[in-house]
Amino acid sequence: MSSNAAAWLAAPHAPLTVADAPIVPPEPGQIRLRARAVAINPIDRFKQKMGKPLYGWRAYPMILGFDVAGEVDAVGPGVTRFAPGDRVVALATGMEKSRNRDSEAAFQLFPNVRADLSAPIPDDMSHEAAVVLPLALSTAACGLFAEDQLGLSRPSAAPEDQGQTVLVWGGSTSVGCCAIQLAKAAGYRVVATASPGNFDYLEGLGADDVLDYAGADAAARVAQALRGHEVAGAIAMGAGSARACIEVLGASAGTRKVAMATFPPVDIDALPDRPGPWTLMTRMLPRMLAGMAGLSVAAKRRGVARSTIWGAALMDTDLGPAIFESFLPQALASGQIVAAPPPLVAGHGLNAIQPAFERQKQGVSAAKVVVTL
Repeated sequence: MSSNAAAWLAAPHAPLTVADAPIVPPEPGQIRLRARAVAINPIDRFKQKMGKPLYGWRAYPMILGFDVAGEVDAVGPGVTRFAPGDRVVALATGMEKSRNRDSEAAFQLFPNVRADLSAPIPDDMSHEAAVVLPLALSTAACGLFAEDQLGLSRPSAAPEDQGQTVLVWGGSTSVGCCAIQLAKAAGYRVVATASPGNFDYLEGLGADDVLDYAGADAAARVAQALRGHEVAGAIAMGAGSARACIEVLGASAGTRKVAMATFPPVDIDALPDRPGPWTLMTRMLPRMLAGMAGLSVAAKRRGVARSTIWGAALMDTDLGPAIFESFLPQALASGQIVAAPPPLVAGHGLNAIQPAFERQKQGVSAAKVVVTL
């Protein structure tokens, strides 16, 4: 049997280091992958930077990562959808409190993943393209379809026209690209925001109208574009997106609810590289409380409800299998869902994951940072 290795986070704020990791037999309902690509999400490097206040149930040393694609190496008892050698993309759930297992995190050569949170990769799609999807798709699906979020009709191969419009603020983000496609696959009209350079790309993903999010009048312009349409709600990504959506929905007809996919209104990248308890208490907490209070006041004034999306929440409901098992395989095979945004390959090998964190921190537009393995 091949040996396993992982990019380990040994201590709070420490750089990732590559070292051996055990190969764990897959449990019932699981498959073990030989990982070929992983994607970087902001939450990965936020955990490295923040230490215990984020994912505090995880013990050091730990393996991070949510997005993985590769070939099936072994199948657990009861798994019939996959066989060794199948090419698969999956949401790794080892960071979640209910799992809390290094063997189920993405940043290693042989991770275990849930079969019902995995989907086959079409023959003409590369691992590095497919791996942009899992956490972003999960987050978008939770925001759009979960009962405690917008609770919209679910996607299908032949969607019926819902007669309503979904607002996707931050359409060129990874979550935004998935939200546009999922909303269209569920039969909704989509209005999205982005910078002008990404308008054509988002229209190609299915957005019916794309508007510039920049400028003091952005919310007013978006509200004008929604006039005459019944709104089904909004999903918000990016700094300032929740407040903008509150303003738009407050001036629109239909469902006044925004599902927020962005971390609480604090710029974590602006904090020191090794924020201690004093920094968190004096800089982060007051800003977070003030930001949330401001959103609460604005939402109450305009009659807009809010909810915060936990990206992997679908793992605990039937929404997870409904997306990854029932919908995504045929949607990828038919081209109804494409892997978007495109990957920005930042390196090869587990040692490239830490530099990829830095590349992701620099910012990307309509792209997702990926490492091949």
